Amino acid sequence: MHPLLKALYTGPLDGLSPPRVGPVKAPAVSLADLLAPARFEAELIRFGAGYGYPHGQGDRRALISLWSKWHFGALLAPYLAANLLLERDLPVGLDEIGVHLAPAGRTERLQLAHAGRPLTSLDGLTRFSTLIDDHLTPLISDLATRSGASAKVFWSNVGNTFEHFLGALATHPMAHPGAAEEGHRLLAARTLPGGRRNPLYQPVRYFQPECQGEADASATKRVRRLCCLRYRLPELGYCGNCPLSNRAAG
Repeated sequence: MHPLLKALYTGPLDGLSPPRVGPVKAPAVSLADLLAPARFEAELIRFGAGYGYPHGQGDRRALISLWSKWHFGALLAPYLAANLLLERDLPVGLDEIGVHLAPAGRTERLQLAHAGRPLTSLDGLTRFSTLIDDHLTPLISDLATRSGASAKVFWSNVGNTFEHFLGALATHPMAHPGAAEEGHRLLAARTLPGGRRNPLYQPVRYFQPECQGEADASATKRVRRLCCLRYRLPELGYCGNCPLSNRAAG
């Protein structure tokens, strides 16, 4: 692992799988090769073995959504840490990145061509453009087509994980005061530069459930804006942040 990135894996990132740096070669697989129809379907079958797929029980939309959540976690932890703590932009375009797969067929860690370059902008609406334009937009379009689920489901998965890591990185030993502010600014913006809709707008909300008619400030709930569909898999139910299971409380 590159020493610049290795330094990030402490505090809230301790225990996570850091990216490796260097050419994509076995055991890593290029993301472009992974997304080839036959290869992706083979990994999806491995991933879905514990969820009733493909034997008539597992819901394909939910399964690919769940796969994406693992992938986005492996992607966003190093990308946001490098962006917000080191002010570096990691190379995460679909045609330049590789992944290491867990035995279950999900993304475990990234394989990066290099340790990133200094950001050209520190503004929250532009500093994440490599992530949004070069990785998330084409990947989500692809996953939505494969699964039949709305692209909004996958953007919600990204936004939920993005917001989670903003909170975690604010407590990182390398974080300066306000380190996560520009990330929160992105999530609060309805539109991106040029006027296009921001698909990461307000992915989660916080509220205090009522207890005997009064708000309970000690029990703040964090709820996703959209459901990830995991409850459609027979082995799983609603997640703790699901808007469906928290509907009555909201």
